[in-house]
Amino acid sequence: MNKFRKSLSMMLAVVIAGSSISSFACTSFLVTKGASKDGSTMITYAADSHTLYGELYYRAAATYPEGTMMQVIDWDSGRKLIKIPQVAQSYTTVGNSNQWGLSITETTYGGRAELEDSTGGIDYGTLIYLTLQRAKNAREAIKQIAELVDTYGYFSAGESFSIADADEVWILEIIGKGYPVLDKKGKVHKDWKQGAVWVAMKVPDGYISGHANHARITTFPQEVKKSYKSISSKNLKEIFRPEVEVVYSHDVINFARLKGYYDGVDKDFSFSDTYAPITFSAARGCEARVYAGFLRCNKSMIKYEDYAMGHNLKNRMPLWIKPENKLSVRDVMELMRDHYEGTPMDMTKDLGAGPHSCPYRWRPMGFEVNGVNYINERATSTQQTGFALVAQSRSWMPEGAKGILWFGVDDTYSTVFVPMYTNITRAPENYREGNGNMVTYSETSAFWLFNQVTNFAYLRYSDIIVDIRKVQNELEEGFIKEVEEFDNKLKSTSPDQMRSDITRFSIAKSDQTFKTWKKLSQYLLVKYIDGNIKKEKDGKFMESPYRQGQNVFPEQKPYPTKWLEMIIKDHGDIIKVPAGTPKGH
Repeated sequence: MNKFRKSLSMMLAVVIAGSSISSFACTSFLVTKGASKDGSTMITYAADSHTLYGELYYRAAATYPEGTMMQVIDWDSGRKLIKIPQVAQSYTTVGNSNQWGLSITETTYGGRAELEDSTGGIDYGTLIYLTLQRAKNAREAIKQIAELVDTYGYFSAGESFSIADADEVWILEIIGKGYPVLDKKGKVHKDWKQGAVWVAMKVPDGYISGHANHARITTFPQEVKKSYKSISSKNLKEIFRPEVEVVYSHDVINFARLKGYYDGVDKDFSFSDTYAPITFSAARGCEARVYAGFLRCNKSMIKYEDYAMGHNLKNRMPLWIKPENKLSVRDVMELMRDHYEGTPMDMTKDLGAGPHSCPYRWRPMGFEVNGVNYINERATSTQQTGFALVAQSRSWMPEGAKGILWFGVDDTYSTVFVPMYTNITRAPENYREGNGNMVTYSETSAFWLFNQVTNFAYLRYSDIIVDIRKVQNELEEGFIKEVEEFDNKLKSTSPDQMRSDITRFSIAKSDQTFKTWKKLSQYLLVKYIDGNIKKEKDGKFMESPYRQGQNVFPEQKPYPTKWLEMIIKDHGDIIKVPAGTPKGH
């Protein structure tokens, strides 16, 4: 996601003047059926932006008379673009999933700035949500995206899309063509056509992939006569052949030649190296997040640590890996909860974490001291997340119940992923669109409630996060068990009754989460007020035996020695107590 409509190719550079790295956006992991414990597919998303409000987008299925037009509105800026014909029948969408269990998420990588086309008709957000309204499966989605940008032009910067249905998981990377290329006579070159260049690859079953604001598809198999494993957009009608595993725009290489980006042989063409060359900032601020997730799944990934840290850009990570163990939905939730723990980039270890090991750094992300530039890490878990999700699709479930969107708002490390079946009839009140916004507080908004808890936690993180994670774990583990039990009941339910039941279930889990988190916020305030930590016994705060309602003297943890030594170095001469002074004086 790129809320400021700036090309990430510019954002990925260390800005020497002012010495900062601009804020990056989303993180996504992709899990195939063979890599999951239960045989489901899963893709993740963290919509990270300093201006995005966390809410659950909902659109009911609808029919439209012939000739109906729809206004395309850029998802980031709200700018009106073009009007296009509406389809006769649209599907229900819940967040980034639809009633068929199809899900699409993204991360913005920007790429070459000159390829962003301000005259294009379809932005990346519209591509996602329009495709979800029109496609039933991943292959239909890829075809729909290709046809939309080919017909109307592509408005946004470079994007990586995760696309998954109940059976397949694909990664699609796309970038626009910028302004027209002119020939020697000053006319539009015969080989230039508005739209986009792109490559889509099916993730092999049993593998996982990931992307985090940098293009990751490098070389790819290209079309061969009488072979349907790889096809170009000229043969897009063949995409529904099950053997097709790679699809790409027919001019993805020729356009690069036309622009002077590439002059090698076709087989060596790399999409990422051509349209979004790797840099230190792209590796450290983006690829490092993928590395951290991959490392959790396969320890052999340690050999790419130097690449993730931006020290060896030639040691590039693979597009996908095989995990050592199959992943549960809970495992995938935890992939989205990372501050580089266990790596040299661990954000809880350096002095920037403060005395309470807070793994967050306020922006800007970079700084300069005495003419030397430094960075703060950009981890998967970050404070400015609007909403996050794990989209799960299960082939064994009946139509209308294949998809579950595990949905949360705010920081992934402390959010709760609540199960939302993707064919519900309405969004829960606490998560619905319009219940508050970034400048309007709402008492019934989950986004504002979760932000109350996390922003309080940042003050004494190492202690408070323990209490948060305990309640988070209880809720999520409970939901996972309840979904399994509820799924078994749904298999013998009529379609109409099923839809009513999944709506009731999803809203009930939303209500339970909100009430539990409200109680947690009150508990944390009482326990940690004024830097003290109230003592507890048998689940209750300990009270004075002489005065009801008055707590016993609280615990007052000292600052860590490392932090105290830093204070002494900075201010010790002023606060030093003279030798021989009695304690307490």
